Amino acid sequence: MRLKIDQTSLRVSSNTGDRLRGEQVVCFQRLYKKHLATSSRVPPRLFNSHLRRESPKMTNRIPQDFDYFLVLDFEATCDQERLIQPQEIIEFPVLKINASSYEIESTFHEFIKPVHHPTLTDFCTRLTTISQAEVDNGKSFHTVMHLFDTWIKKEVGLDKKFLFITCGDWDLKTMLPSQCKIENIQVPHYCDMWHNIKKSYSLKTGVYVKGMMPMLTGLKLQHIGTHHRGLDDCKNIANILRALADRGCKFQPTNYNE
Repeated sequence: MRLKIDQTSLRVSSNTGDRLRGEQVVCFQRLYKKHLATSSRVPPRLFNSHLRRESPKMTNRIPQDFDYFLVLDFEATCDQERLIQPQEIIEFPVLKINASSYEIESTFHEFIKPVHHPTLTDFCTRLTTISQAEVDNGKSFHTVMHLFDTWIKKEVGLDKKFLFITCGDWDLKTMLPSQCKIENIQVPHYCDMWHNIKKSYSLKTGVYVKGMMPMLTGLKLQHIGTHHRGLDDCKNIANILRALADRGCKFQPTNYNE
């Protein structure tokens, strides 16, 4: 099946105009002109990708200093009325985001079996929806760190410029260094620098927020998945990153580990 673009498809009636945004019409017009210039037909499976490539031109995006953004959001052992010591990471998700298209290009995701507090509290299970079976079947922290390092080198590349994106400083400032210290593992050098997305949101909107949900509300983004489920949180943070990029944000490191 081939998609045929003709001039009549670009005319927008008053009723249709109420449903389509102006930039969508411009995008269709650009594609039509390209179609005329090349005298080729655009297959339906390629048409949406054409639209996605055109969409950054209709935003206020500016060039970034990085090739990729790595959105990271740990989940760890926890309890409601007491601080578990030591806390251990139980979900380790990272999304590789292209810093030009803001598309997700690769995903790293592993569950980790806790050692010091192997049984999850009822509060932790309710908060994260992570089950005891998932962590029981998870890998050791040592193994996951090795797999993560392999993923970084293969899927991202140490020769590329990348920046971790987090919702707060806890993940890379506190949680990862503390567990690496307990497990006698050196924190990877590429984890020593990150961008706290709440800082960009505050600078762009003038509103300080404590978490992810107010940013989604403020940017009129729909929450997807389950809150406090690490991989779902990463996807929502990626949407916040994309929305702020559309508003002209330039993402730079906001914190470092010495």
